[in-house]
Amino acid sequence: MIGITSHVLDTSVGRPAEGVAVRLEHAGRDRWELIADTVTDRDGRVARFGDEPLAAGLFRLVFGTGRYYAGQDVDSFYPEVTVSFRVTDDGHYHVPLLLSPFGYSTYRGS
Repeated sequence: MIGITSHVLDTSVGRPAEGVAVRLEHAGRDRWELIADTVTDRDGRVARFGDEPLAAGLFRLVFGTGRYYAGQDVDSFYPEVTVSFRVTDDGHYHVPLLLSPFGYSTYRGS
């Protein structure tokens, strides 16, 4: 079974980013299909996206970074951050986002 999780850290303040909107989408035949629409918890984490089992394929996480920073009255450059990735086999896929108002990075975590 495939599991996808995420964690958002706001590196500009050195703490988890609570309340960031995150969508998980799967590439369909001719469009992206919404799997789950949620927000990060107090620890900046999304421990589960939806209730359905996931199959291998192309996915993307869309983070609402502009709205997150606007809620803190902080200017930011990116209105959203989209991270596309390929799932090839059963297992756990952790996709962290290190975030600041004018930059970000991501990687496959564990």
